[in-house]
Amino acid sequence: MSRIGRMPIPIPKGVQVDIKGSQVMVKGPKGELSHSFNPDIKISLQDGQVVVTRPTDNRRHRALHGLTRALLANMVTGVIEGYRKELEIQGAGYRAEKRGDNLVLYVGFSHPVEIAPPSGITFGLEARGKTIVVEGIDKELVGEMAARVRRVRPPEPYKGKGIRYVGEYVRQKAGKAGKVVGAGG
Repeated sequence: MSRIGRMPIPIPKGVQVDIKGSQVMVKGPKGELSHSFNPDIKISLQDGQVVVTRPTDNRRHRALHGLTRALLANMVTGVIEGYRKELEIQGAGYRAEKRGDNLVLYVGFSHPVEIAPPSGITFGLEARGKTIVVEGIDKELVGEMAARVRRVRPPEPYKGKGIRYVGEYVRQKAGKAGKVVGAGG
């Protein structure tokens, strides 16, 4: 058995779970999420917990068992707490600002880059436009939007300028070997 798949998901107070076949809807204080899962995997409510079971031990069902349980747990956590990803901007003159709901990035291009958030996602700014916060209740969507923002100007390996996740380590390269301080030519 899958260690993750067989763990029941406790449903906290204020969260409502509706299961209709392979369609699951989770409603909580922050909003509601719905997802359609593989019809082979059985999802049921037992004693205030969501239980995921698989029909056979074949490879595909074993893989879907843990995945389904993890996605359901993420949905429950999302409607209670929500998810948050933080990105930091590094580079002289690089900054971000909000224009309405949209995020506007000034990251060394000849033009500002404007990113509109999909429904359910909000952008926030901290540290005078040097830290971008992506928040929402859908873990997958929050991660995707954070990756899209990072993709505008990923950190480069020579000076480290660009947009990176908070705490992300960017390996620095040495640059040209012939460029030594004090070398005249």
